[in-house]
Amino acid sequence: MAMTPDQTSTLPVPPAFAQALRELGLTDSDKLRGAPLTGGVSSDIWLIYTPRGQVCAKRALPKLRVAADWRAPIERNLYEARWMLVAAAALAGSAPRVLGQHPGLGVLVMSYQSPAEHSLWKERLRHGEADVTTARAVGRALAMIHAHSAARAELAGSFDSDAIFFDIRLEPYLLATARRHPDLAARLEELVAQTQSHKLALVHGDVSPKNILLGPAGPVFLDAECAWWGDPAFDIAFCLNHLLLKCLWTPRASDDFLHCFGALTEAYLAGVDWEPRAALEGRAAALLPGLFLARVDGKSPVEYVSAEAQRESVRRVARKLLANPASRVDEISATWREELQR
Repeated sequence: MAMTPDQTSTLPVPPAFAQALRELGLTDSDKLRGAPLTGGVSSDIWLIYTPRGQVCAKRALPKLRVAADWRAPIERNLYEARWMLVAAAALAGSAPRVLGQHPGLGVLVMSYQSPAEHSLWKERLRHGEADVTTARAVGRALAMIHAHSAARAELAGSFDSDAIFFDIRLEPYLLATARRHPDLAARLEELVAQTQSHKLALVHGDVSPKNILLGPAGPVFLDAECAWWGDPAFDIAFCLNHLLLKCLWTPRASDDFLHCFGALTEAYLAGVDWEPRAALEGRAAALLPGLFLARVDGKSPVEYVSAEAQRESVRRVARKLLANPASRVDEISATWREELQR
């Protein structure tokens, strides 16, 4: 869903997508055309033209498109559809509109977010456009979704996705990294146990700038394939991690990225009403350096941290903070700022 295809060069839609749309009652046509969308490693995603208009459809892959052998159950987009419905109820417009989900074929159909009206936050950050107003909006929206779900404990039964979350988040990020750093294994395993033991709210699981569109009504969260009833501290730590890493991608904007880090944190914590804010921030601060290290030594390294000197900077800071955990996330950004100034 990240890039728009050339609409003059459409292709026949794959049979599973066409069948899903017909059986969901979204088209009567047997000859749908569309174009694959780029940007995802975990799903096939298509823009499909139907007689009723454009839709976006995605089908989860059993093996992700990464160098490591990384597999995950394809039924995960059922939970993604459910996450989108909850998010929309919490904050209108914060997720694409669900048009249908076909459990048998594993196809999710949703409204198409036009690039004419939406820009990808990752691309803005890539060009050094670090706007604190945007960061605050993301923090507020995420807190609203967490708070809405935390107040509705009955939703937990619709997200029995512990195994999926382990397979596509905890194992490839924290435990895979533990195998690369045996001396940190016990600490990283503790973080896995901590995350698994705080089941408080609906977690997106992939709150990354690549999955956040900036639209006329505010942030739109995409790709909730990791949706899970668990620890909301994971989402805020996962998102803040990207603002740290972007300092290596666009160094001239490092100060602005770190200001966004603080603004997003402040806006998010202001919306935490389901537990003491200090408790949640403490878990996020403990988890963040593990996720930071995972993006150079886990199964899903970020593509733009390619120089060994950059990877060593990440390792140096992450290892220091894993050995001596911070209780506040601003301690982490301060430590990273010192490293960048070296």
